[in-house]
Amino acid sequence: MEFRPCIDIHNGKVKQLVGSSVLDQGDLASENYVSAEDAAWFAKCFADRNLKNGHVILLNKKDSPYYEQTRQQALRALQAYPGGLQVGGGITADNAQDYLDAGASHVIVTSYVFQNGTISFENLYRLVEKVGRGKLVLDLSCRKKDGQYYIVTDRWQKYTHVVLSEDILTMLASFCDEFLIHGVDVEGTKNGIEEPLIDLLGRWHQIPITYAGGIRSFADIDKIRTAGNNRIHVTVGSALDLYGGNLPFEETVRYVQGA
Repeated sequence: MEFRPCIDIHNGKVKQLVGSSVLDQGDLASENYVSAEDAAWFAKCFADRNLKNGHVILLNKKDSPYYEQTRQQALRALQAYPGGLQVGGGITADNAQDYLDAGASHVIVTSYVFQNGTISFENLYRLVEKVGRGKLVLDLSCRKKDGQYYIVTDRWQKYTHVVLSEDILTMLASFCDEFLIHGVDVEGTKNGIEEPLIDLLGRWHQIPITYAGGIRSFADIDKIRTAGNNRIHVTVGSALDLYGGNLPFEETVRYVQGA
């Protein structure tokens, strides 16, 4: 189990948001925390502690008036910690290499691969051809509906028809290096993790998985550690004192990584 840091950028600022509240219309979201520091500051913080494979997420769509500010923040974070961070948000086969050239270790992709409610294998093959499987992370963030976890796209606003399952994980694992999976309905709530989702992920262990969503305590981390046999990596956001929460950052990193 590794601690995987996060830098979420919305409207040109580093924030922690309630995941289910993000709306493209008006660039609105319920905010837990808005930092006075820029994305590069957080990147340097993580670099100083040798925390690798964190994710930088752009949370504005490309036609947003804030998109360019958000993109520039992301680029500055990548430049501050070259090779140490993954980047996602609006990634396609056409721009993926640009982010890798800017310093990203991997690109994180959802909406480009999941189109019209299903998997676009054409786009998936294009991505792998452009950047290689070893540089690709598939974001399978999901929301629960009718008792099942459906992969969601477009900043977690649109349900696909694809239900997250062990079979889907196995099939997609042949195309990518890792999975990033947010439990969107609890993302940013600090109300606890999606335990059924964690149980599903814990039964499967072919490539690395990072889980994010609702982690509020060391007890939540223990549940993930147990369910995943110490193999599921974790991201803690809003609950960290780094982002205005109660969990001490340094202590949490040590606890996750067993130090």
